[in-house]
Order: sequence, then structure tokens, then C-alpha cells
Amino acid sequence: MKRALILIALFPFLLQAQNPHPKKDYIKLANYDESKIPQFTLPDVLMCQDGQRVTTRKEWEKKRRPEVLDMLTEYMYGRMPKIKKRLPATVVSEEEVSVGNTRALRKLINMSLSTKSNPTQVEVQLYLPLKKNEKAKVPVFVGLCFGKNEVVTGAQKDGWQLERILNNGFGLATFCYTDVAPDKILDVITGVQTDYYRPGQTYPYPDEWGSIAAWAWTASRVLDYLETDTQVDASRVAVIGHSRLGKAALWAGATDQRFALTIPVNSGCCGAALSNRKIGETVECVNDHFPYWFNGNFLQFGNREQRMPFDQHFAVALCAPRAVYIASASEDNWADQRGEFLGGWNANPVYALYGLKGVAADQLPAIDHPVTDGQIAYHIRTGRHAVLPFDWEHFLQFANKVFGTSAASSSK
Repeated sequence: MKRALILIALFPFLLQAQNPHPKKDYIKLANYDESKIPQFTLPDVLMCQDGQRVTTRKEWEKKRRPEVLDMLTEYMYGRMPKIKKRLPATVVSEEEVSVGNTRALRKLINMSLSTKSNPTQVEVQLYLPLKKNEKAKVPVFVGLCFGKNEVVTGAQKDGWQLERILNNGFGLATFCYTDVAPDKILDVITGVQTDYYRPGQTYPYPDEWGSIAAWAWTASRVLDYLETDTQVDASRVAVIGHSRLGKAALWAGATDQRFALTIPVNSGCCGAALSNRKIGETVECVNDHFPYWFNGNFLQFGNREQRMPFDQHFAVALCAPRAVYIASASEDNWADQRGEFLGGWNANPVYALYGLKGVAADQLPAIDHPVTDGQIAYHIRTGRHAVLPFDWEHFLQFANKVFGTSAASSSK
């Protein structure tokens, strides 16, 4: 694959040229009218670069899937470090705590994200339900958090719904995303990317990971730890994130086949939504406001979506045959709800190679009527850009179906 024509020496200036306070008011200028969607041809996820069309699971796994993964890595998310062995993780505390009316085991784990002398570190909070059967292993949600200790301090009316998660027999492991990489433009890049610089390097190269990939990669490092925890069933782990962290959760599920379920919530443009529709948030907006989210090569696609050899159904398709739950909100037009639905629906042909339904609906479903019969679940619920109790009710139901559990019966 030819590399995008962006000079490495100019990359720091490209970043700085993306004004952190852009002149354009993208929210005011955004299109929300279906009739004004530009004409486009959606890239075919099953068409190989040599013109061969994939017709079997084997062809997908051996030929086309690696092409799709390489394409998205090269031109959007960026290369992530390959870890030869698990990075250091230490349980620093373990105690029984009350979560509402529920008792749980809470562990704090310090994780190093490299083996260098002064590594980037994150704190992971792991909550596990106390069980009647102490030998039973617990399925876990890995959640990307916007703040430290968000699970404990966040309002219970929305957010993580920890008590409900525990009462359904699931655990929850979370980390704060800004511990990994800052979510703002800086004159000097900081965070986990710097742990993997080559001698003399001061910026990521154009094909190296942006912050979305760094946050996704860290979710995989949390899963590395969970594989060592004897109380956790690491074969039944879901990854979940909201908004920009929904974008990261999708990439985590796409790149790490150990995640059995991927849940991007209100992930919008560069998440589950099709970029070519150009409704609400657009690639141009993402690149202007957040040029560090994706790699340097992705900057060339601002307002040039039709030049992309992919769209976001490619990222959903990389999760096949594993389960995905895409969630939208009725008031969240910025995220393009129909585009999120279509991001899942257009991954259906890959799931069909496995004899599976993807999204089991041909049209955007009615509000508050989830479609969960396929391997890709979808709902659009009433309300705002958030994660609400309705979301968690259906995520948990779907997770129980995917994992083959009736996990609530094993908790105290």
C-alpha cells in the first residue's frame, strides 16, 4: 500500500496549523438534512485491492481482513506498539465496598504502559460482584472513563450504573483516558506515545497512532491484566466507551479479537457513523478541532471523504464474527444516528460470511425499540448525548445473550 504523501518533517507544523480555536462554527454550519447528503459511492468492504471479491470466511480472514486493518491503521488510526509480553501491573489495594445496596470487591491496579524507566501509568478500578459461588469467574466490562474515579463520584442517574452492572453479575474495569494521552493540542506531545519514540523523535510520524488509538490500545492492556486475574472470565469481556471514547472502544474491538463484545455509544463521525454522509460532525471538523485524535495521514481527508478508500463500516466489520452494540440518542443529531445505524448495517456482508445476521433490520428502528436479534445490535433511544439507564438495561440484556450467561443468579 502506498503511503500518504505527507512529509514527516512537516508533521509538527501540520498539527499546529490545525487551529485549536477554528474560525468555522461547525455546529452552526453542519448539515442535518438527508436530502442534502452529497452523492457518494460507499467503499465495498468485501472487495480486495486486486479486484477480487471475497466470498468465503477463509478469504476474509486470510486476505481481506488484513488489508482492511492495514488500511485503517495506515490512513486513520495509526500504528500501535506491539507488546511481546504483558506490561507491569500491580494490585495496590483490594477491599469490600458498598455500591448502593450492593456489596462488591474493589481492586485498584497500577498499570505501566511501557517498560521504560519512567513509564506512563494509569490507575484501573476493578469492581467485581460478591458471588455465592466463589469459584465462578466473572464477565467484565472494560470502560473508558472521562474522569478519575468517575464510577464512584458520577451521578447515578446516568453514566456507569455500577450497581445495576454488579447486580447482573458483571464486573467493571475502568481507567481515565487522559492518564494515557491528553485530550488537547499541546506544543509538545505528551502521554504514552512518547514512551515509544525512537531516539531523537519529538512527534508521532504520520502513520503512527493518534490519541484514539492510544486510548484503544490501553483498553487492550487492561484486558492483558484481566487475563491474569483468577476471578475474571477473560473470554467474556466487553469494551465500552461514549462519544470520543466510543470511537476508541470501536477501534479496541476492531483491533483486539479477545474482546467478545464492543459497545460504541453515541460515537458519531469517525466512530460507527458513515463519514461520507457528512451529517452533523464531519471529518473536516474532527481534523480541525482534534488533529491529534487520528494519525497525520488522516489530515488529508478533511472535506475529502470520497478520497478515503474506506468508511466506518470497515471498522465495525473488523469485529466480525464477534458481537457489537451500536447505540444512538434521538437528540444527538451531531452524531448522525442514521449514519451510526448504517455503519453497522453495511458490515452485514462480513457477518454473513460466518452464517450470522449483522443488524437484523433494514431500516432505522423506531425510537426506544432496540434491534438485538443479530450479532450487531442497535438502538436509538429518547434523549441526549449521554449513557442513560435505558442504554445499560439493553447492553446488559445483550451481553447476557452474547456471553450465554444468566449472571445475576450467581451474585449475592
